Amino acid sequence: MAQLWGGRFTKETDKLVYNFNASISFDQKFYEQDIRGSIAHVTMLAKQGILTEEEKFQIVNGLQDILADVEEGKLVISDEYEDIHSFVEANLIERIGDAGKKLHTGRSRNDQVALDMKLYTRDEIDALDDLLKELLTVLLQIMKENTETFMPGFTHLQKAQPITLAHHMGAYFEMFSRDRSRLTDIYDRMNYCPLGSGALAGTTYPLDRNYTADLLGFYGPTLNSMDSVADRDYLIELLSAMATMMMHLSRFSEEVIIWNSNEYRFVEIDDGYSTGSSIMPQKKNPDIAELVRGKTGRVYGALMSLLTTMKGIPLAYNKDMQEDKEFVFDAIDTTKGCLALFTGMLRTMKFNKDVMENSAKNGFTNATDAADYLVNHGVAFRDAHGIVGQLVLYCIDKNIALDDMTLEEYKAISPVFEEDIYEAISMRTCVEKRTTIGAPSKESMEKVIKIYENYLH
Repeated sequence: MAQLWGGRFTKETDKLVYNFNASISFDQKFYEQDIRGSIAHVTMLAKQGILTEEEKFQIVNGLQDILADVEEGKLVISDEYEDIHSFVEANLIERIGDAGKKLHTGRSRNDQVALDMKLYTRDEIDALDDLLKELLTVLLQIMKENTETFMPGFTHLQKAQPITLAHHMGAYFEMFSRDRSRLTDIYDRMNYCPLGSGALAGTTYPLDRNYTADLLGFYGPTLNSMDSVADRDYLIELLSAMATMMMHLSRFSEEVIIWNSNEYRFVEIDDGYSTGSSIMPQKKNPDIAELVRGKTGRVYGALMSLLTTMKGIPLAYNKDMQEDKEFVFDAIDTTKGCLALFTGMLRTMKFNKDVMENSAKNGFTNATDAADYLVNHGVAFRDAHGIVGQLVLYCIDKNIALDDMTLEEYKAISPVFEEDIYEAISMRTCVEKRTTIGAPSKESMEKVIKIYENYLH
């Protein structure tokens, strides 16, 4: 059992205790970040004269060889080691001898693991941002192609007013662009280097923390060594941001599931992103959308787990904080997988445009516009509201849409109606006369699409 701290102890740790304490099974995930951080650390140590240039050369070459061997599968990270740090250090010493024993000069595992987790999180924020950008690119393409694809807009899951598919997709574009901005905020807040904080109180070595921070692409060093090793706020913020992303994906998935149903038939999901039934040959199930919806709870659970873990921890570092990794790793992998799969499903999805438009017509989504027609012809709004209510009841009884009524039928309910009522309540008119920014008209949507194009480029 390879341990970095055995000198104080006269008795070997119980195997069960060792296994319970060890983190190699999950923290091996950031072997690359651990080695990257170590290379920056020894580079700084040599600059400060704490290591010789020859020692730096041996250590850096040894670390680079370890990294290459792990990535090529020549060196396997095993549970013989307590954590990723002891794996790297033990293998380095085995390869280059005494120079390897100087790798840990001027640092603690506490600031080392804080650095590794920040480097890993920063890399994953970039990966999440790339996936969000790809999803936004697909959404924008759908918007461009569907500024005149009419469909019902909903409130309370009931058809409300006509919109376009471009307008509906634009709502999700807004959500996922906010998700990207949250990632940017988290990145900017967390991008300060904890290395050099030691166990909690810094070190007596003359480290150049600004130089280390610069080598690793941080804005600068953290300003309090206790907070540096005790801070997991950025992980809680990332879990919160991912929970929000998953909530957005889940809402979108819920709509895809509804739209895919026999009752709606708004969409047809590509065979590659759906499955059939083992006994019902007619079924085409929206499994990806359902799994995304289901996995949202998993990311919520990670957020609540870490909040609960951190809530009673006194300063500075405590072993409880080792529990951050599995939660975060799983939530990141889950969110990335859901983003990638949902984007693929959306990219290949077919929209049944005629079905969407007929649904808007048959759902009386133009009833508000019929009331506006009456108001524009001198009828008080409250009276107009009542007249259109009578129209809707009449249509329900006859099983027709407002568009299908004859002018005589209109005039029987109110003599104010004239031939121009049909133009006033057409889907196109209902949508196109809503020209304020953010509304569904083609004119408005083309302005917004231009803004979105600039945003993505």
